[in-house]
Amino acid sequence: MSSMIAVTTTELDERQPLLHNPLSLSNEEVEISNTPSTSSSNASPPPTQRLLSLDVFRGLTVALMILVDDAGGAFPCINHSPWFGVTLADFVMPFFLFVVGVSISLALKKVSSKPLATKKVILRTIKLFLLGLVLQVYIFLEIYMGGYFHGRHDLTYGIDVGKIRLMGVLQRISIGYLFAAMSEIWLVDSITVDSPMTFVKKYYIQWMIAFLFCTFYICLLYSLYVPDWEFEVPSTNLFGYEFGTKIVNCGVKGSLEPPCNAVGLIDRFFLGEHHLYQHPVYRRTKQCSVNSPDYGPLPPSSPGWCLAPFDPEGILSLVISLFISRATCKGCVCGLCTLSLFYLTGYVFELLGIPFCKPLYTLSYMCITAGASGLALTIIFYIVDVKHFRKPTMILQWMGMNALIIYALAACDLFPAAIQGFYLGSPENNMVDGTESLFQVMLHSKKWGTLVFVIVEILFWGLVAGFLHSKGIYARL
Repeated sequence: MSSMIAVTTTELDERQPLLHNPLSLSNEEVEISNTPSTSSSNASPPPTQRLLSLDVFRGLTVALMILVDDAGGAFPCINHSPWFGVTLADFVMPFFLFVVGVSISLALKKVSSKPLATKKVILRTIKLFLLGLVLQVYIFLEIYMGGYFHGRHDLTYGIDVGKIRLMGVLQRISIGYLFAAMSEIWLVDSITVDSPMTFVKKYYIQWMIAFLFCTFYICLLYSLYVPDWEFEVPSTNLFGYEFGTKIVNCGVKGSLEPPCNAVGLIDRFFLGEHHLYQHPVYRRTKQCSVNSPDYGPLPPSSPGWCLAPFDPEGILSLVISLFISRATCKGCVCGLCTLSLFYLTGYVFELLGIPFCKPLYTLSYMCITAGASGLALTIIFYIVDVKHFRKPTMILQWMGMNALIIYALAACDLFPAAIQGFYLGSPENNMVDGTESLFQVMLHSKKWGTLVFVIVEILFWGLVAGFLHSKGIYARL
């Protein structure tokens, strides 16, 4: 992994934030001048500052990911919706994609060499995708195999490359980054935006492509015929269900239900069922879990598709998710009215029969999360960069400056798993589980103790990021 991450100790004005394109020689962020102009012709140009609100927004997104992942089991209202609907957790991935789009728009305002910029973008996309794949392999091994390393004559653990999940969070972000950067490099006219008309002329090609993506997605989602299909229940399923081949009866088109939608059909065809996510959120529905809205054993009359794989970061849903990484970051330029329109349009689509569904990335879900992303960044920008109210958001700013490290160590459980490897007497007596249990005992509540533990965890990573910031250490690809 060290070959994929370069850790630098440069000065602050030379550091490049997470998922930011390393093409500019300067800060790469929007220039905000706080230095008054001078009448002297020899005066140096005013210094530039980072768009600190973007760091805060990025840090907020990472903090939300930790919160919903670690406390979502105790508070289902913030965990991912089992299928239809939208919760706090369902905003995290769109926030990430939105940050990518905004960052690239700021980084690629001026490109001196398009071929060189393209080369760097492709190289960075590959590294980010591979990093996501490596982390995905680690998560697979921790959940199903208990680790990777094994003795020479004891092949208990290892990696079955035929069952590695190919898509994931960083993989989707990398592809969104590639699309957004390429469109910014090759599809934007080099004209100055000084009126709504020039804004349209500068970006109309990108808006047309976004519209075509949406149209293509909707046509496939509602017109593809989904036949009956079968899948294999893995022997490593967590609840010890009987493994073997199961058949899912479909024979429909236009369905948005878990077993028979076009998104799953395309992913099974191109990726293969063994390379999909093996624990989709619909296993928390009432049909598939006695502990719904949490994971649990199957009900007695559960349908066979409850154990089927499904990837929320699959191919077809990727097409529509690219909409977030471009369209709404341009909406920020147009102001609150455009962002509010995105948000309200999502509810209109929902009323027209297109439900909110994060696993399918339905058009209503995309619009409401896109509008919320832009509105959230606008509010943070006003607080942090306009009113300079920065001290309360300092921890989030630090987390945003080193978001990649925190994502890998905290959100992917690299650090907690390493700490849990050291215990006293039995594996349950480790520092991580012991600290969480301590809070639960102190508060006489399992779920509130878990919440306090997660908040302390977020503060811990904020302080770690602050320490790295004080030392000038930043991880980037």
